[in-house]
Amino acid sequence: MSEIINYYNQFDEWGRLDREPIEFQVNLHYIKKYMPKTGNVLDNGAGPGKYSMGLAKEGYQVTLTDLTPRLVQFAEHKAKELDLYRQFNGFYVADARELNMIKDEQYDAALMLGPMYHLQEEMDRIKAVKELVRVTKKNGLVFVAFMPRVRHILTSLLSLSNWKTNDNMGSIIQFSQSGCFNHTDEGRFTSAYYFNIEDINPFMEEQGFENLELIGSNVGAELNNDSWNYWKGKGEQEVETIVTLIKELAADPYVLGISSHLLYIGRKK
Repeated sequence: MSEIINYYNQFDEWGRLDREPIEFQVNLHYIKKYMPKTGNVLDNGAGPGKYSMGLAKEGYQVTLTDLTPRLVQFAEHKAKELDLYRQFNGFYVADARELNMIKDEQYDAALMLGPMYHLQEEMDRIKAVKELVRVTKKNGLVFVAFMPRVRHILTSLLSLSNWKTNDNMGSIIQFSQSGCFNHTDEGRFTSAYYFNIEDINPFMEEQGFENLELIGSNVGAELNNDSWNYWKGKGEQEVETIVTLIKELAADPYVLGISSHLLYIGRKK
């Protein structure tokens, strides 16, 4: 876990979601679509708290956890800065697999929009999801982020020098079979696990959830800076129309594989 803490001590995750706002907007759109009008929410593995702040603004009572102390501290300061501190029930440094400070069945909804990327061992992934089962109320909602394996295969083929060790076909084939990726460039993305898309719903169902929807958080991942600059030059209305279209495309199962991230939505049985 020290590798993850070291990475996020240096990486600007809040800034990433500002630089790549489509992922945040799409996820929040679908989260709000399913959320009850009021309730207690856990943001587990929340990072700097971007989603927590969005839900707090909507009036939800939020508990925030993350493995990295610096990010928990950042989130607490951000809540005060945005005058949202009263909407939070606590800020905790915690491993997603062991939420010991939280009692059973406390939350109407729980988010886990990061930890599943970093757990390469299946038993660790099961532990993290089982903790969501434990702390979520019966019929409560869960929102869990995954990274699709096929997308990373395509990304590796497109940008070989950026994704070492996936800079040769032997490694790419091995990755396609295991889903485990370990970056060889120091300071780059941590060791990670990428799911086959067809495995996500069965995996979550086995842990105790009814599957509601699986969406692509950013099916516009192929749009580069030049593309966005072109559309921005067309005016704000044109950009808003693109974002609306991407939100609609997010629910199309035929394009899940081109999205850089996926959002699973389920209900505790």
